[in-house]
Amino acid sequence: MIEFQEVYKAFDEKPVLQGLSLRIRDAETVVIIGYSGTGKSVALKHIVGLLPPDAGDVIVDGRAVSTLDREGLTLLRQGIGYVFQFAALFDSLTVAENVALGLRRRGLYDEEIGDRVREALALVDLSGTDDQLPAELSGGMRKRVGIARAIALKPRYILYDEPTTGLDPVTSAIIDRLMVRTREHLGVTGVVVTHDMRSAYTVGDRIAMLYEGRIRQVGTVEEMQQTEDPVVRQFIEGRPE
Repeated sequence: MIEFQEVYKAFDEKPVLQGLSLRIRDAETVVIIGYSGTGKSVALKHIVGLLPPDAGDVIVDGRAVSTLDREGLTLLRQGIGYVFQFAALFDSLTVAENVALGLRRRGLYDEEIGDRVREALALVDLSGTDDQLPAELSGGMRKRVGIARAIALKPRYILYDEPTTGLDPVTSAIIDRLMVRTREHLGVTGVVVTHDMRSAYTVGDRIAMLYEGRIRQVGTVEEMQQTEDPVVRQFIEGRPE
């Protein structure tokens, strides 16, 4: 389980998170929505210890992330796959080498690495792309490689940072389908940061809106669609006022 407990974070005295509390249960996918600059990606980075909280903490499997030493953080991160907004692939490495990168850092044997890479690429419908370079791929394919890299680690949790940003509607729908497939096949717990409501409705078991540094409302897709909160409704309906 992942739990944000009254997390505060500011940058240059500008408050971003202001008492964020949210519990993410095992084997569910929680989508965090909110306006640009509200701290959605900042929240994700607290889960893996990339940012320390000013106050409060994130608890992952009973461990307070801010209290972990380097070895503890390494162990924590081994159970978490992170899908970055722009895939964050290494241009000089092939698709297979990019997917294998985290596995090699774990010191796995070449045969196991090869098996995991093939399995992960097959799950995201990219079999046969092993020797291609990122520059040869479309934006959607690069995103799928990023998901494959996370899947190959066989994590307990997968964090998705704006997985459909910059993609056309059809490619976005493909990424959504892959996120759902990943949850169903691997049983992983997912945290998805997005402002794409179509995606949120497709992949989320629950949706949480981050507003002014804290959770404004959290609920199932149906509960959020039927909300009477004017701030939440304005956002999910895309109304300027």
